[in-house]
Amino acid sequence: MIAIIDYGMGNLHSVSKAVERLGSEVIVTADPSVIMDADGAILPGVGAFGDAMDNLRSTGLDETARQYAASGKPLLGICLGMQLLFDESEEYGLHAGLGLLPGKVIRFQGDYKIPHMGWNRLQFLQESPLFAGLDAGYVYFVHSYHAKPEKSGDLLAVTEYYQSVTAIVGRDNVYGMQFHPEKSGQLGMQLLQNFVKMA
Repeated sequence: MIAIIDYGMGNLHSVSKAVERLGSEVIVTADPSVIMDADGAILPGVGAFGDAMDNLRSTGLDETARQYAASGKPLLGICLGMQLLFDESEEYGLHAGLGLLPGKVIRFQGDYKIPHMGWNRLQFLQESPLFAGLDAGYVYFVHSYHAKPEKSGDLLAVTEYYQSVTAIVGRDNVYGMQFHPEKSGQLGMQLLQNFVKMA
């Protein structure tokens, strides 16, 4: 069973449908006990970092996410959900995140199109169970802010958008994908499939 954490901000339907298509049981829930019982959990997210953290805190789901990460079972943040795993973000002021991965989320700066939107090629930097049997290819991004992990070991894959951009992070059982795997064709579904296998 994969739990998709419902804190009122996320592409819940498309993520749950994608996991269902992989043949896994899935539940969209805000119930901490249901989340804690799940074999794997996904933290999706669309919108602003500060609003997302406010929603997580007001429902107590910030603590649930931390407890889930501490349980050793696989947790995956997608898009904004990945950014929430970090210590802080500078999106519309400085906001504290879940603190599961050291680092911060910063805005793209430069004379180029923001948000970064479209298909970009992944570059795998190190071995990970997420990448089992896969070749790096193209996935779909939409974001104006990007994560800067403090520890190079947490950086699993990058893409190029006028600079090296964090695409996939991971430490122990906690993972994050900046792009939308559920909208990223076969490679996106294979990455999700590998996460589900871990669970």
